Amino acid sequence: MTDTRQLRVAAIQQACSPDKNESLATSERLIRAAVADGAQLVVLQELHATLYFCQNEDTDTFNLAEPIPGPTSEHLAGLARELDVVLVGSIFERRMNGVYHNTAVVFERDGSLAGLYRKMHIPDDPGFYEKFYFTPGDAQFNDGHSGFTPIDTSVGKLGLLVCWDQWYPEAARLMALAGAELLIYPTAIGWDITDKADEQQRQLEAWVTVQRGHAVANNLPVIAPNRVGTEPHPEGIGDGIRFWGNSFICGPQGEFLARAGDAGESILHAVIDRDRSESIRRIWPYLRDRRIDAYGDILKRVRD
Repeated sequence: MTDTRQLRVAAIQQACSPDKNESLATSERLIRAAVADGAQLVVLQELHATLYFCQNEDTDTFNLAEPIPGPTSEHLAGLARELDVVLVGSIFERRMNGVYHNTAVVFERDGSLAGLYRKMHIPDDPGFYEKFYFTPGDAQFNDGHSGFTPIDTSVGKLGLLVCWDQWYPEAARLMALAGAELLIYPTAIGWDITDKADEQQRQLEAWVTVQRGHAVANNLPVIAPNRVGTEPHPEGIGDGIRFWGNSFICGPQGEFLARAGDAGESILHAVIDRDRSESIRRIWPYLRDRRIDAYGDILKRVRD
């Protein structure tokens, strides 16, 4: 008899191609393998259909954007339906003329769109010029619900966030307070190849540690798939970005359940006990003990 309280999840780590069809074919191959090994929920990395195009600013790049529904979302929906799996993908979304988003999409087992999450925090750093391409997600949608709202699926309420969101404890906490049962961070992060090895290691450990901290502080499992491979600068400036992989899945106390290396594609598998968050919150009741009456200043940019 199948234990319905045990959820089998998979995170996909892959290198990407300039050819969108080739990238999607790689994703499909890895999704099929994950489901063949029993995954009920499969999570792809950020912008998995293309190279990471934010290393420079080029208006022609907006031609990569697609509406939802559109070719990539329909392809992913078909896979979810065929394989009877809940599937999390990532799309460069064209919402309307001049408004584009970095959007995570969730497809139910029947291929229907369970929901989407538009990246809320948008970086603008050397090699990561995302503010040029992405409009931040709505803080509040027209129907009144928050941009930080979990997506309800047959495998639970998924707290979808994207990459740069992973550095913000407020985002994770808001998802937890809205009933998220998992935190999921599709990611595209890597090293400046010219950085020294010790600096690269510090960056990697910071990335891992902050997300494990979100797991601990909210008593929730975390799934964080990242891409791999070196992607050259589109204009040949510098050495490009080496994406550091190290995708991982951890439990609600930050314990590693699965972790990939820094090179090569990988399918991470883990079994998540749906009851552990409840049992841990009974003995580590962080949410009970929050002093919400004393946090008003958190809404200020600076307390000066």
